[in-house]
Amino acid sequence: MFWLSLDGFLTRIRPYREALSLLLDAAVVALAWQATYLFRLGFERWISARPDYDAWVMLALVGLYVLVLWMLRVPKGMWRFSGFGEVKRLAVACAIAGTLGATLVLMAHLSGVPRAVLALHPLFCLIALAMMRLGYRMLYEHMRGRISGSSVESHRALVLGAGQAGRLAVAGIQHQGWVVVGWLDDDPAKQDSRVAGIPVLGRLEEVTRFAPLHGITHLIVAMPSAATEQRRRALDLAGQTGLHVLTVPNLEELQTGRKVDQLRDIEPEDLLGRAPVQLDEGGISECINGKVVLITGAGGSIGSELCRQVARYGPRLLVLYELSEVALYLIEQELTEKFPHIPLLRLVGDVKDLEHLRYTFGKHKPQIVFHAAAYKHVPLMEVDNAWVCLRNNTLGTYHAALAAAESGVERFVLISTDKAVNPTNVMGASKRAAELVLSHMACQGHATKFMAVRFGNVLGSSGSVIPKFKQQIAKGGPVTVTHPDITRYFMTIPEAARLVVQAAAIGESGQVLVLDMGEPVRIVDLARDMIRLSGRGQDEIQIEFSGLRPGEKLFEELLADSDTTLPTSCSGLALARLDDRRQSADVIDWLNNGAGSLRLADDESARSALRELLGASFHARP
Repeated sequence: MFWLSLDGFLTRIRPYREALSLLLDAAVVALAWQATYLFRLGFERWISARPDYDAWVMLALVGLYVLVLWMLRVPKGMWRFSGFGEVKRLAVACAIAGTLGATLVLMAHLSGVPRAVLALHPLFCLIALAMMRLGYRMLYEHMRGRISGSSVESHRALVLGAGQAGRLAVAGIQHQGWVVVGWLDDDPAKQDSRVAGIPVLGRLEEVTRFAPLHGITHLIVAMPSAATEQRRRALDLAGQTGLHVLTVPNLEELQTGRKVDQLRDIEPEDLLGRAPVQLDEGGISECINGKVVLITGAGGSIGSELCRQVARYGPRLLVLYELSEVALYLIEQELTEKFPHIPLLRLVGDVKDLEHLRYTFGKHKPQIVFHAAAYKHVPLMEVDNAWVCLRNNTLGTYHAALAAAESGVERFVLISTDKAVNPTNVMGASKRAAELVLSHMACQGHATKFMAVRFGNVLGSSGSVIPKFKQQIAKGGPVTVTHPDITRYFMTIPEAARLVVQAAAIGESGQVLVLDMGEPVRIVDLARDMIRLSGRGQDEIQIEFSGLRPGEKLFEELLADSDTTLPTSCSGLALARLDDRRQSADVIDWLNNGAGSLRLADDESARSALRELLGASFHARP
């Protein structure tokens, strides 16, 4: 209890650190003057042998030392980190002040002051000032050891949010080398109080004042249940300090089993997060529960998350259809661990292989199909891989849709992209052509309901900019952004997957549903936020602009100029009204007539074929 009280006292007086440092230094200079006289003249004469003006000389010297210490910024040093560097600064200050003081005394012909006292006083001052600082450091480290079990103070933190989550997090980290200095909270009832024995220092907006004042190394945002806007505000305020910012897991992570004291770095979804979308859980469950669900591209970023979301609703059988053996193994292992009661069928398959798709659909009779298999990396598909992209994204969609119609699938959902709107690249054009395939299939009288879901970038998906930024920051930069004005829509992978599942439950045949992506984000602003919240400055990690890559847009669109939307029963989904009747009528003939060129690994043939189908809406590069 004594050590906690002492820690609290030191925290309370820290705002006055510089003034107290100067006051204590002045007292030490005065005591050193007395000690020097005692050393030089002995006990018998150290008082009686002084001149009458000695007190004035001492006061003048104290003032001179205080002035020199202040000019050399010695009071700004933190005593708990005192070391050789601090002793060097003190030595310089004492040498300057001692030399100036002796010179002034001699010039004033104050011969009553012993020359030896003038010479020895700076040395006595240096010893006393250094001992005071080192003594404080020893006391502080002993206090830390008694409180946290370790004298090593590697993490010195302020916690933003003095609620239940914050208390649990602090209880879990205090004996792991963390020193929690105080809380910041906007609740007026908590001001000037103590929570879990730690003082509430002030409000959230005061973080930029308290962080340097208390020598903070880390900020912890502990507000998992706060509204999205409040969490974002806390992160913005913390980011202004330039310190390393951590957070406790959010509510979704806590529900999956993470502990509140498992601190993590700030993720882009924390910066761009939105209020959670309310789903029709009953409608989704009715659509999926007890059904056979097949997911193509099951091991990809979106496909694997669709597997997780679908498994929550208890399908009778989940068929994982994936070309990559490694990706299939990884998602199968995860699902087996998390959902041991869900039967899984693991199939290595290629959506370009129509015969295998027909065999698979005919044998296992899936009722719901999510078609997530696609090549999606824009620059990679644009150069030397356009033919492969067209075959996989468009012809593969046709094969999967045809197999679904022939086997009587109830619902077929295509995962599309905002890059399909007024496409400027092969990847987007191939996805637009895939939408037209579904539009055509929906008009052929099949029992299957064919629909597409269109959305923008998902945070952390393979090939996206976020993992790239993280790697570049970890390496010390530079962070490369293609253009200072480039913007993108973002949403988290779980949010996108949940809305896709919702679309499957409410969509009708031939519809293209558009996810609410929120406001577009400037990529350079996202890069700056990620650098700032990593505890690094832009003077440490530079941002470089590399220029737009082949097929890349400055901004993405979710609808073409001639398209409009209609609301749906889910706030996160809108129904696109597309003017594509002529193109959808031509798409199958286009696929069949272009079959010869699709078998040729020729990029220009693929681009020409897409221009033939899409016309002026495909703004392909020459």
